[in-house]
Formats: sequence, structure tokens, C-alpha cells
Amino acid sequence: MSYTLTRARKIQDTAAKALIWLGASLTVGFLLWILWYILSNGLAHVNWEFVSSDYTSIGEASGIWPMIVSTIYMVLASIGVAAPIGIMTAIYLTEYAKPGSKLVKVIRFCTESLAGIPSIIFGLFGLTFFVGVLGLGFSVLSGALTLSILILPVIIRTTEEALMAVPQSYREGSYGLGAPKIYTITRLILPSAMPGIVTSIVLSIGRIIGESAPVFLTAGMVARIPESLMDSGRTLTVHLYKLTQELYTIHEWNQAYATATVLIVVVLVINTITKLIASRFNKATY
Repeated sequence: MSYTLTRARKIQDTAAKALIWLGASLTVGFLLWILWYILSNGLAHVNWEFVSSDYTSIGEASGIWPMIVSTIYMVLASIGVAAPIGIMTAIYLTEYAKPGSKLVKVIRFCTESLAGIPSIIFGLFGLTFFVGVLGLGFSVLSGALTLSILILPVIIRTTEEALMAVPQSYREGSYGLGAPKIYTITRLILPSAMPGIVTSIVLSIGRIIGESAPVFLTAGMVARIPESLMDSGRTLTVHLYKLTQELYTIHEWNQAYATATVLIVVVLVINTITKLIASRFNKATY
């Protein structure tokens, strides 16, 4: 009887491992397939002139430098607004708020609701409020403010989990030595949670780069380098969307694949840099 039971458990364990490996292999396979398909079609059309020159809707010289600059502006402005708000909200939820209080439940409910709203709704809100009511017009600032609301749930939840993962003994030891709460948070808790906070910011950057609908409705589609945050701009994702609406010639197909290649490379570089930064923080912490 025991032999039969042991054999059945081994079979179940083997089947479970096979399913786990199958799921992991499919995930990696899909990623490699997408990378191979885009890069194989786009790398041949990416060169320095394509990356560094201005965009012209007519002719073969159609670079993406204005779109790269607009994307960088959008990322910096969005993170500059959302990161402080999100991190401070997470600190309040984990360090100051009473666990299980109504206010905490309301904040978490609002955060979860924001995370579930489609991005096009954020775009319509930004178009109505930031562009129309506040009079910011189609600008990088309107797009950044809209995207900052969109990425807040990611920053809050990820940062909150990172803060909660810090051992309670760190806090007790600091308070036992007479350190005030704000000193404990800034000098002990936040440095220990920094890898998770960096991860939240990276996830948010990826979300910003990948969004098109909210940016299209708030920042516009002007294909030139914005001189300030009040100017309109076209990000790489919006530019790719625009190209897919005009795929009439081989040149436009090549541009679309080349732009997608640059987007993928940018995301991979950001993820790699983030992993290095997070590992540095981990080494400094331990």
C-alpha cells in the first residue's frame, strides 16, 4: 500500500514539474519569438542616420530623434510626478496608518480601482481635465500628468510590498536605540527596500514607454523636438502607431519595424541597468 502511494506521489510530482517547465518554456519561447521576429525585420534598417536625424513625412530621410527626445521627456516628467507621491503613499500605508483602518481600506480600494481602469479612460480624462479644464493644451506636461496617474498603482503596490518585506526587527532595533520614526524610515527602511522601489520605477517606465492612447489624446502627435514641457510631442510608441496607419510602401514597413526594434532595445537596456542598480543596493544593504 505504501509503495503504491509513494509511486502515485512521484508520478504527481513529475507531472507537476513537467507542467511548470512547460509554462516557463512557453513564456521564454514567446519572448524569444517576438524578439527574433521584430529584430530580424528591423535591425537591417536601424542606423545612426535613422536614430539621430529629424522626421519628415515625405521622402526617405525619416529619423526618429524627435520621438526619442519626446519619450525621454515623457518618462522623466511622469516619474518625477508619480514616484514621490507613490512612495510617500506607500510609506504612509506601511509605517503610519493603523492596520485595517477604514482609511487604509479606502486608499487600497482606490489603488486597485485605478489599476483596473483601461488606459484609454485615462487618456479621455487627461484630454478633458489637463488639456481642456486646466488649459495645458496638447503638451508633454498634459501627457506626463495623465501617465503619472496611470502608473501610481504600480509604484504604490510594489513599494508597499518592498517596505513590508523589511524585517520588523530593523524597526524595533532602531526605536530601541532612541531613533525617531522619520530617521528610521529614511536611514534604515528605505535603503533596505530600495531594490523593490527601483523595480517599481522600472515597471512604471516600461508602462510609460508602452502606452500610446493616453499620450495620443493628451500630448499630441507633433513630430518635432519639444522645446519645453508645454510643447506637443510624439513618443516612440505613438510614432509606431502612426506608422501602422500609413503602411502603404515598403519604406514605411521598414520604418515601423526599425522603430519597434529601437523600442525593444530601449526597454531591454532599461531593464538591464535596473537589474545592475538593484544588485548594487542589495550588496550595499547586506
